Amino acid sequence: MSVLVCGEALIDLVPAENGLLAPLPGGGPFNVAVALGRLGSEVLFLSRLSTDPYGELLISRLRDAGVGLSVAQRGPEPTTLALTALDDAGAARYIFYADGTADRLVSAPGPLPDTVAAVSFGTLSLVYEPGASVYERLLARARAAGRLTMLDPNIRPCAIADPDGYRARFQSWLGSVDVLKVSEDDAEWLGGTPDSWLAAGVGAVLLTQGGSGLSVFTAETSVHVKAPQVEVADTIGAGDTAHAALLHWLDRADALSPRAVRALQEEDWRRALDLVARASAITVSRPGADPPWGRELAVPPEPRRGAAAPAFADRAW
Repeated sequence: MSVLVCGEALIDLVPAENGLLAPLPGGGPFNVAVALGRLGSEVLFLSRLSTDPYGELLISRLRDAGVGLSVAQRGPEPTTLALTALDDAGAARYIFYADGTADRLVSAPGPLPDTVAAVSFGTLSLVYEPGASVYERLLARARAAGRLTMLDPNIRPCAIADPDGYRARFQSWLGSVDVLKVSEDDAEWLGGTPDSWLAAGVGAVLLTQGGSGLSVFTAETSVHVKAPQVEVADTIGAGDTAHAALLHWLDRADALSPRAVRALQEEDWRRALDLVARASAITVSRPGADPPWGRELAVPPEPRRGAAAPAFADRAW
C-alpha cells in the first residue's frame, strides 16, 4: 500500500556561510514525501510543480528519493520561494513569495489509485487559494472513503491573512483527521489542546516539543519520549521528518487505517515515537531539509503485511 502526500513544493533560500542565500528544495509536504521515500515507504506526491529550473530541481529530488509522480501536475508558473532566516538556536523563520506560483493552482485529482491507504496534508497548501479548497475537499473525500488521513497545519503566521478565519477552518477539518501533528508553537497559535482535538474526532495527536522530545495523545493513553542529544545545524524539515517517520512506522506495522491507529497501545506508540525521534534528530543535525535514509535508522526494507489486528510488541523498531 502507498501514502499520498498532498501540498506545496518550494525553494528555501537559506543563509550560507558566504553571506549569500543557497536555494534548497523544501516545502512541508514536499519534505514529507522525500522523507517517506528515503525511509522506504511507497509514496506518491500530489502538487502542481513549475516547469522552471527550480521545478526541475524539485522533481529531481523527488525522483532520487523514489517518490512516485503519477498524480503530480506541472505548469509554467514560477516556483514558490521561501526566504529563510535562522536564529541563534537554528530555528527558522520564513517570508514567502507565492503570488501566482504553480503550487497554488493545483487542480482536483480524479479517483485516487486503489493502492493509496493514507493521505497526508499540511502547511501552506491549506492556506493559499485556490489550491487550499482543492486540498480541503480532498481531505474530506479521502476520509469518507475510509483512508487514513494525517494533517500537519505547520502554522506560518506571516502567510495567514485572516487568523480567526483559518482557525475556524482548521476546526472544521478535525472530524476528517485521524492523526494530527502539531508543534508546541502551532498548538499555542491555534489555541487548542490535544484533549479538545481528540474530542472533535481526531484519533491521535502527535506533539513535537523541540529539544524536549515528542508526545502522542489518544483517547486511551499518552506517551512521551525524549529527543536524542545532537548538535543542531538548523531545524528546517524536522517536523516534516517527524510526520513522515510516523507514517512510515504505521506503514511497516500494517496500521495505515483509521481503525488500526485507534487500536494502538502504549507500547506501540512508544516504539513509533522512538523511530520518529531518531529520524528527526538526524534531520536537525545537518543543514536544510535533509531527512534520513532508511539505512541510517536500520529500518527494515520491507513491511510485514496481512495481520488481522495490530500486534507490534515483538518488533525491534
